[in-house]
Amino acid sequence: MLAALRVRFGARHAAGDAAIEAAALRSDRFRQAREPDWQRLDMIVRQLEAGRLRRLSDADVLDLPVLYRSAVSSLSIARATSLDAAALAWLEELVRRAWFQVYGPRQTLSGWARDFFGGGWSAAVREMALDVWIALAVMVAGGVMGWQLVASDPQWYGVLAAIPADDPRVPGASRAALRGVLFGHAQENFLSTFAASLFGHNAQIAILAFALGFAFGIPSLMLLVQNTGNAGALLWLYHGQGLTWELLGWLAIHGTTELFAILLAGAAGLHIGRSMAFPGPLSLLDAAAAAGRRAAVVMVGVVLMLLVAATLEGFARQLIESTAPRLAIGGAMLVLWLAYFYAPRRKRGPEA
Repeated sequence: MLAALRVRFGARHAAGDAAIEAAALRSDRFRQAREPDWQRLDMIVRQLEAGRLRRLSDADVLDLPVLYRSAVSSLSIARATSLDAAALAWLEELVRRAWFQVYGPRQTLSGWARDFFGGGWSAAVREMALDVWIALAVMVAGGVMGWQLVASDPQWYGVLAAIPADDPRVPGASRAALRGVLFGHAQENFLSTFAASLFGHNAQIAILAFALGFAFGIPSLMLLVQNTGNAGALLWLYHGQGLTWELLGWLAIHGTTELFAILLAGAAGLHIGRSMAFPGPLSLLDAAAAAGRRAAVVMVGVVLMLLVAATLEGFARQLIESTAPRLAIGGAMLVLWLAYFYAPRRKRGPEA
C-alpha cells in the first residue's frame, strides 16, 4: 500500500511540474511574441518624455495609440497569467507612462505659464475690448454719481461708503482725523494679516462681478457702480478738507491695480452676459462657452492682479508715508498694466 501511495504521489508531483512548465512556456511565448512592441512603445514614450518629438518618424507617431492599446490588452492578459512580477511591474509602468503621452495634458506648467503671460492673458483682454470700455464707463459713472449724491445730501454717505461705526471718515470729521487715516501706520505690525484680508475681500468682489455675468451682465455692472460709488463718496469727503491729492495717492498706490482687476472681472462677466444676449451666428450654448473660456483666462489674471494689489495695499501703502511716491508707484503700475495689455506686439513667426 505504501508503494502505491508513493507511485500516486509521484504521478501527481510530475503532473504539477508539467503544468508549471507548460504555464511558464506559455508565459515565455506570450512575452516573446509581444515584447518587441513593448520595447518600441517604450522607445517612443522615452523620446516624448525627453521632448524629442522631432526624432520620431511619422510611423512612430501614428503607431503610438495602437501600441498603447496593445500594451493595455497585454497587461490585462499578463495579470491573469504567470508572467513574472518584475516584467508585470515594468509593463504596468509602461502603460501608465504611455497613457500620459496619449491622453495626458499637452502642456507642462511652465509651458502654460509661458503661453499665459507671453500673450494668452493679454489677448483675451483685448478680445473683450467692447466689454472693457463699457465696464470702464460704468465705473466712471458710478464714481461721479457717488460724489454727486453725497454733495447733494450727506446722508447718502453712510449708504455709499459703508463705513464702520468707529471709523473717523464721516461727514464733519476734522482734517486731522481724516489725515490720520492716510498716514502714520508704518510701525504697525499687522500688515501681513491686513494684506490677506484685503485680498480676500477684493477677490470676493471680483469673483462676484464675474459670476453674476450670466444674468446678461446687468448685476455685474451694478456691482461696479456700487464699488466706485464708494470711492466717489470718499473723494467728496476728503476734497472738502483739502486732502484730495493725499487721498488719491493713498488710493493710487494699490488702486490702479485693484480697480483694473475689478474692471476686468466686471468686463468678463459682462462678456458672458452679452454673448448670451447677442450670440450672433453661433448657438446660445456655443457663444456662451466661447465667451466663458475667454473670460476664465482673464479671471486667472485678475486673481494674480489682486494678489499684487493686496501686497501694495497691505505693505507699500502703509510703509510709504509720502503722497508723491505713492502717486508715482500707482502711476507706474497703471502704465505697466496698460503696456502689458495694449502695447503693440510683434507676432511670433512659425518655429523652425
